[in-house]
Amino acid sequence: MSVKEEIHAQINGALKNANFPLKTPEELLAAFPAGADTTCQSGNVKVTAGEAGTLLKTSDFPFTSAKQVADVIVERAGL
Repeated sequence: MSVKEEIHAQINGALKNANFPLKTPEELLAAFPAGADTTCQSGNVKVTAGEAGTLLKTSDFPFTSAKQVADVIVERAGL
């Protein structure tokens, strides 16, 4: 599994119990198990939900699925 696939899977897993749609960055961070401190790691690549949130734009919202959140974050992070 590539770094991109692993981080994607971890984000997807972390948000599996979220109540979609998530309409704001605050709702998205609150949906992660440890909020902004939730960490996804693959090898030496480590990303917190707070850091990932800086990659998002207001126009990205609302998010309707965990997969959609993961897709946008790994794409923008250039993984």
